[in-house]
Amino acid sequence: MSGRISIDLFTTLDGVGQAPGGPEEDPEGGFTFGGWQAPMPDPAVGTRVIAGIREMDALLLGRRTYDIFAAYWPNELDGQDNEIAQKFDVIPKYVASRGTPALPWRDSHQVGGDLAADIAALRERHENIHVIGSIDFARSLLAEGLFDELNLWVYPIVLGPGKRLFTEDGPATALRLLSAEFSTDYGVLLLKYGPTGTVPTTGDMSQPDRGA
Repeated sequence: MSGRISIDLFTTLDGVGQAPGGPEEDPEGGFTFGGWQAPMPDPAVGTRVIAGIREMDALLLGRRTYDIFAAYWPNELDGQDNEIAQKFDVIPKYVASRGTPALPWRDSHQVGGDLAADIAALRERHENIHVIGSIDFARSLLAEGLFDELNLWVYPIVLGPGKRLFTEDGPATALRLLSAEFSTDYGVLLLKYGPTGTVPTTGDMSQPDRGA
């Protein structure tokens, strides 16, 4: 078996992925736009998100996102989002941490020693592993090329400050576009990218096309 690693991230047009769900989700750095996604509750996005959740057989999260999920989803088993809550309840949850985190959520496990070895072991254990949010952890996966699909839900707003998946001091990475699937009533795009294992190259547009 060689399972797939998918990274799912809601992001603004200028790349901010911090705290889309609510004001208290992640106020780190004095972030004041927590809950920026909430005014755009697009049914088309919800349908695609649930479809992806139905397919997954493991959840892989960074420490902060794990704490947020563990505090919320177990309490929603009988709520309006109970399909998501029930799916998360029955699949294994993995949290990437070098510390000694409390793992109160059922069937939770810690990874975080050798990242490449941990990911390889998860691929052998599961078929469809999703990383949701977890910006800091997702950066590490992208830097090491330890993913198969990056799913960016891009919302047509610009926030300025906030945590980004791609930072100014991050490594140069070339990606390939797998699909640009749809635009919704709110103008949300789902862009899917895969790794290439290469870095961007440069050229000179003022020079003649040597391939002509």
